[in-house]
Amino acid sequence: MKFKAPGNCPVCGEKLSITKLGCPKCHTSLEGDFEPCEFCRLPADDLEFAKVFIKCRGNIKDVEKELGISYPTVRGKLDAVIRNLGFEVPSKETVRDNDLLREAKNEILEQLSRGEISPKEAAERIKKLNA
Repeated sequence: MKFKAPGNCPVCGEKLSITKLGCPKCHTSLEGDFEPCEFCRLPADDLEFAKVFIKCRGNIKDVEKELGISYPTVRGKLDAVIRNLGFEVPSKETVRDNDLLREAKNEILEQLSRGEISPKEAAERIKKLNA
């Protein structure tokens, strides 16, 4: 029976390194300071969520159905995985600002496609949004 290696020290909480590797067939062993994969350090529930998320190709609706959880719960679990992999999760304000910027750009492009503004005017408006 094999056990999942812990990612953090049970005494001080520091990330553990792998110091010995062994071959189960020929019993060769290697000693050193090896870095485990980032996903190996994830708590079991985060790893399971990541597997489902990847299996569903990032489609949140499919993840909701597969796990029987709501959209906000999926987003919360995804944010936890992102944080546990060492990345920064943008704040809700940043996400909202990005959504508003995207909507403004889409409106400019729609006005352009309807012929309400010129390409030059569209480019100028988008530049102002990005400033």
